[in-house]
Amino acid sequence: MASADLMVIILDLVLRHIPIVHREQFWFLWFLRICNIHAVLLYAATDCSVWFTVTFTFDRCVAISCRNLKCRYCTEKTAAVVLVTVTVLSFLKNLFWYFMFSGRYQLRNLPWFCFATLDVYLSTFWLTIEFVHYILNPCVPFVLILLLNVFTVRHILMSSKSRRRLWAQSSGEGIRDPEMESRRKSMILLFTISANFLLLWATIMVYSVWIRMHNLGHESMLLHTYVQELGFMLQLLSCSTNSCIYGLTLAKFREQLKHVLKCPFATIVEFNRKREKK
Repeated sequence: MASADLMVIILDLVLRHIPIVHREQFWFLWFLRICNIHAVLLYAATDCSVWFTVTFTFDRCVAISCRNLKCRYCTEKTAAVVLVTVTVLSFLKNLFWYFMFSGRYQLRNLPWFCFATLDVYLSTFWLTIEFVHYILNPCVPFVLILLLNVFTVRHILMSSKSRRRLWAQSSGEGIRDPEMESRRKSMILLFTISANFLLLWATIMVYSVWIRMHNLGHESMLLHTYVQELGFMLQLLSCSTNSCIYGLTLAKFREQLKHVLKCPFATIVEFNRKREKK
């Protein structure tokens, strides 16, 4: 998830938006015909970022709700297969952008940051493909994340009722159950992820569909470009918040992060100790 989020930041924020802000220094991009390749990589990385969140949510659902399946599914081998499969499918799904766009950058802050012909702008065929694109990301991922989280929370609530009765009988009413506290935090985390994903993606999705319908001649109020700017900002924010939320709220993630941060210093300390012994 973190790797996919980082790729989105590099491809979307660095390689796409910085040339727009500093146009005079990046004038040569007007003549390089590589924008359609950039578009394929960017949208594929965005799909990976979103669908890795879905697969991670499914993994948590299996680990919590399906004890029998947990031993077979929640393994490193399965995780590697799932990640590779999602990456390949995301790349194949977004190949149509290569044929939809030209190879030249517009260097303007638009949903379509490459030049496209008038036929593409007014084509019902390409409009249908674009609608399918927005349905597969983020509409379907949001529904899946919501359903998986509801199923997980339902399982937690049902098992918590039995545990609460047993805990009250064995330990008394006034003593707090640490397992129940952990489950309560898990439910808050799951709903936070769902709400975060929906709110941060909704603006850019609505604007992109709205402007395409307007280009095809559907008379409607034209949304201000400020809505577009806000949508871009929120979408980029969504590609980093999930990893941060998981990392800051889950103890195992924090332990791994501390281990990564301590590793270089531990190596230096060990090296100095060996030198002192010599």
